[in-house]
Amino acid sequence: MKYTTLPNTDLKVSKICLGTMTWGRQNTEAEGHEQLDFALEKGVNFVDTAEMYSVPFTMETYGSTEKIIGTWLAKTGRRKDIILASKITGPGRGIFENIRENLDFSAKSLEDGLHRSLKRLQTDYLDLYQLHWPERAVNIFGVRDYNHEPNAKWEDNIAQILERLEVFVKEGKIRHIGLSNETAFGAMRYMEENRNGKLKMVSIQNAYSLLQRRDDIALAEVLQMENIGYLPYSPLAFGVLTGKYLNGKMPDNSRIKNFPAYSRYSSETSMKATQAYNEIAKKHNLSLTQLALAFVNDRPFVTSNIIGATNLEQLSENINSINVQLSSQILEEIEKVHTAMPNPAP
Repeated sequence: MKYTTLPNTDLKVSKICLGTMTWGRQNTEAEGHEQLDFALEKGVNFVDTAEMYSVPFTMETYGSTEKIIGTWLAKTGRRKDIILASKITGPGRGIFENIRENLDFSAKSLEDGLHRSLKRLQTDYLDLYQLHWPERAVNIFGVRDYNHEPNAKWEDNIAQILERLEVFVKEGKIRHIGLSNETAFGAMRYMEENRNGKLKMVSIQNAYSLLQRRDDIALAEVLQMENIGYLPYSPLAFGVLTGKYLNGKMPDNSRIKNFPAYSRYSSETSMKATQAYNEIAKKHNLSLTQLALAFVNDRPFVTSNIIGATNLEQLSENINSINVQLSSQILEEIEKVHTAMPNPAP
């Protein structure tokens, strides 16, 4: 395994981070524990979760992933062996309203979200606590273009959010804070408050893959100029970048077969791009999975690549991608496809 330091912290994290959002829905508690054991054996020490997991969200499965991690921690006593990150749910987007009375980042909501997570995880602190998405409207989750109109109701409360989070840092319940599904504007507003003496957001967790590279356009500059960690999720685009859905295939028990609404990466252009990337992989004796993950692993602004799997065979290939180095020729061929079909999956 390779390791790096999460910027502005003393946390040494594995370049591969174990994503957990299927645990409690597609994976049982026993399988989640098995994945944790396997990942740690392979050198992974960074684990990411969220209060709303497992995915897809239901109130019946809300918090189930954190509970599975919590029972593993209680069973093994290995809290000090992992860097543990979780996230608080943002405004409801129509499906999360029952989590708490108000889905926002008010002091009351942060108090509720954090302490519920700590209880489920059976720990008294989190290494990284992240805002799952902004309170303001942003173009994420399949929305390509920014629409300013919905933000007419948003009042800038960035300074107040940081002040509320600082309370938990001082209490020792959070070591560091981060963002998720954030834009260049949002990142810079938080950095502006940091210059005014507020806590620094040390990381941003966004979707990033061969099919979704919009953060290359603006956020990548912010990350590097402001020294912010980047934690890409969905590097295999819901499994599309394994190639298993090519040529109209729909494997049994696959995520898209089980949850058809998860079609964000399944457009006609996305599948054409995936086929092109698959040809590059075959040409160079790689699996498409290896190509896709190695590309993300080696991006200069990436701190740790959040991978997920539903079985140990997938998990092993995903973790072992850390040992794959793409040549300059392969990278040039990838850029040709990207130039022809840029960011087909917003």
